[in-house]
Amino acid sequence: MAGQTDVSFGEAFRVWTKIGFLSFGGPAGQIALMHRILVDEKKWLSESQFLHALNFCMLLPGPEAQQLATYSGWLLHGVKGGLAAGLMFILPGVAVMLGLSVLYAAYADLAFVDAIFFGIKAAVFAIVIEALIRISKRAMKQAMLYAVAGAAFIAIFLFDVPFPLVIAGAALLGFIAMRAGLISASPAGDDEAANDTARPMTMRAMALRSAGTLATGLVLWLGPVAALIFFLGGGHVLAQQAVFFSQMAVVTFGGAYAVLAYVAQEAVQNYGWLSAGEMLDGLGLAETTPGPLILVLQFVGYLGAFRAETGLDPAIAGIAGAAVTVWVTFVPCFLWIFLGAPYVERLRKVESLNVIFMAITAAVAGVILNLAIWFGLHVLFGEVAERHVSVLRLWVPDVATLDPWALVLSIGALVAVLRFKMGMVSVLGLAAALGLAIRFL
Repeated sequence: MAGQTDVSFGEAFRVWTKIGFLSFGGPAGQIALMHRILVDEKKWLSESQFLHALNFCMLLPGPEAQQLATYSGWLLHGVKGGLAAGLMFILPGVAVMLGLSVLYAAYADLAFVDAIFFGIKAAVFAIVIEALIRISKRAMKQAMLYAVAGAAFIAIFLFDVPFPLVIAGAALLGFIAMRAGLISASPAGDDEAANDTARPMTMRAMALRSAGTLATGLVLWLGPVAALIFFLGGGHVLAQQAVFFSQMAVVTFGGAYAVLAYVAQEAVQNYGWLSAGEMLDGLGLAETTPGPLILVLQFVGYLGAFRAETGLDPAIAGIAGAAVTVWVTFVPCFLWIFLGAPYVERLRKVESLNVIFMAITAAVAGVILNLAIWFGLHVLFGEVAERHVSVLRLWVPDVATLDPWALVLSIGALVAVLRFKMGMVSVLGLAAALGLAIRFL
């Protein structure tokens, strides 16, 4: 039962802090770390509890590893446990990412910094390819899902369809395909101890508690957004970031890689908060910090506010932009867990919901393919033009601007990641060192 455990809150808090500082390696590594500590070493959760929680978190928008930590904390100590686990999972990374953002904004124009990021961009390209392969293996279990992924790629790459519409279309296509018998739900999994964490509450009591949770969560999440719009105006950069990243919080199925293409499209082209190359730099920084990869949005928020005309000192404005971005990105993650956890078993058994999220995961693979191509073009070529032919949007690189060293580094990073299974931090460090060597030797 959630919130009833022999584990002291102090001991659990120390473990959540340890996990937060060790959570490198992306969601797969982070989930494996929590499984080893919570299930194998501490035995605070059973294998069944852990897998049930993971299945639920995979259905939600946002970083599944952070939400899994929040859910695990909720199982042990209720809401305060969920807050402790979820916050400690992200706070070390938030602090590191803020420091890196400050340094980047101040010193990115220096030659040695440019050389470091020259190498890092090639490694990021390889890491995105590896993510595409990993998610595709997980998603493509049925033939119809390949069609969903292909349709998502064509929609976003050639027709510039906004990411939220791609997700909505995939959900609808998945439901239609299920009704037509083209997609079937995966087995729900082991039902052992399926109800061992359920609260003995009536439906009325659960509904009242859920209403209170929803109201509290929405006020904490959207209250600051409304305040920024009211006091600063909708055109102020902080208000724009609050609204934009709040929208991202409800459509980030599939993790950071899935949403980055849309974030890049909006932040680079529409808002002008940063350049395509800087977006790559931010992803490289996020790969080297503990915590969820979605912290790259904090980097975007910092640079966007740092460069805007706000009347504030640029560094103060940047910190405000980073804070706003982190707030509206992660508050919804806690809301989803505290609102949905009591119903997790009920949701897991709804076949249509499982099929819809299978289709969304397949669409995410198509979106990440778009991201990989977009990143690759901007890594390898100095100039990439956006051209429109009727309703089609095309990315056309200037072949004369191909950087042979960038090509060599990208191939090397791909071999390191795919063939030799090198970790992300190692690949990024080696690529940064090679970037320095290429530029200065």
